[in-house]
Amino acid sequence: MVAKPVGPACNLQCEYCFYLEKQALFKPGGTLRMSDRVLGALIAKYVSSQPTPVVEFVWQGGEPTLLGIDFFRRIVELQKPFAKDKRIANSLQTNGTLLDDEWCRFLKRHHFMVGISLDGPQEIHDRYRKDRKGRGTFEQVMHGLKLLQQHRVDYNVLACVARDTAARPLDVYRFLRGAGTEFIQFTPVVERTAGQQGAEQGLRLAAPSALTRRERQGEVTPWSVEPESWGDFLIAVIEEWVRNDVGKVFVMNFEWALNAWIGNPSPVCVHARQCGRSLVIEHNGDVYACDHCVYLEYRLGNILSDDLAGMVRRSLESGFGVSKETALPGQCRECEVLAACRGGCPKHRFAATCNDEPGLHYLCTGYRKLFLHIRKYLRVMARLLEEGLPVSRVMDAVKGPLVIMRGGTDGASPTHGRVSR
Repeated sequence: MVAKPVGPACNLQCEYCFYLEKQALFKPGGTLRMSDRVLGALIAKYVSSQPTPVVEFVWQGGEPTLLGIDFFRRIVELQKPFAKDKRIANSLQTNGTLLDDEWCRFLKRHHFMVGISLDGPQEIHDRYRKDRKGRGTFEQVMHGLKLLQQHRVDYNVLACVARDTAARPLDVYRFLRGAGTEFIQFTPVVERTAGQQGAEQGLRLAAPSALTRRERQGEVTPWSVEPESWGDFLIAVIEEWVRNDVGKVFVMNFEWALNAWIGNPSPVCVHARQCGRSLVIEHNGDVYACDHCVYLEYRLGNILSDDLAGMVRRSLESGFGVSKETALPGQCRECEVLAACRGGCPKHRFAATCNDEPGLHYLCTGYRKLFLHIRKYLRVMARLLEEGLPVSRVMDAVKGPLVIMRGGTDGASPTHGRVSR
């Protein structure tokens, strides 16, 4: 469950953000701040519902650091009574502009994993990620990143790939690598403009349910990445990564592909067989099917009055749920990269197949191009894992023939859930 304790409130106004406009769904003038009552119910019900020994909380926004450190100190205090039976882990997704030494000391002390949004070098980052006055935010974000590094806070970088960004893959990747980043996730920006129903709710972007034939063939926003450009972007990055950085830099998009290749279930909903279990809770306690589904038709209940397990069941039954798999068009079912793609996020299945069948993912051509291209690398990496050898030896295979021998003292096992160590 992703928690949004400040809702869509943010100190930035990024051009491609799909969440800022969600303020229209809440009472005008209302407080966008999670109350102690909602926070307490969330922590108690979420921990008790988890069968696993580790319970992971993800705090997102908007910009959650707007709530201040004291709010997060309260989170840690409310979690303490449950830490006897479970290990509690916290992640924080932030734009990084409000981080200071005090914040970083707190995050380090309480072992928060921090995701920080950074799209690349200044001219790329500032193209879309601006503050409320239209100014670029690169310098503030880089200051926040350097503080995280100085305080040795665990972090990764989330880089959004919008239309203009996609033209400069190596500039983006090399910059992030040069900034000392070890863990990177690239996210494609895809949105459609809202139809009449969305406009009546004060929204400019289309909901996942707006899948009429007319809208499937309608316009995407000017900042949405184009399908082939998305594939070309990731291909350019992997060609650089597989020659120089395997085992040193971890690009999560490739980690997910390798997971699929060796037969593991996808750790991300986008490429999973089914979805509907990654719920999101808003500041007022309302629970939705996911953060792309914060629309009235996807509301599952409220944490104060409803059973969490029951809301998950409703998500699976009435949300996307198993239909992510059962609604795949024939072209997807017969596709040779289905095991890696799984049809993508249902929100973006508004294209039509070559036979004019609905439900094709907008980025299909890009994903197909990517997964076909990287098979040769995945095949070698999977074999290395099988033989107990470090996956970084794929770099030798790229440069020349690689003889894989059994055993050896340089073998390494996957650690921390990442397979390309």
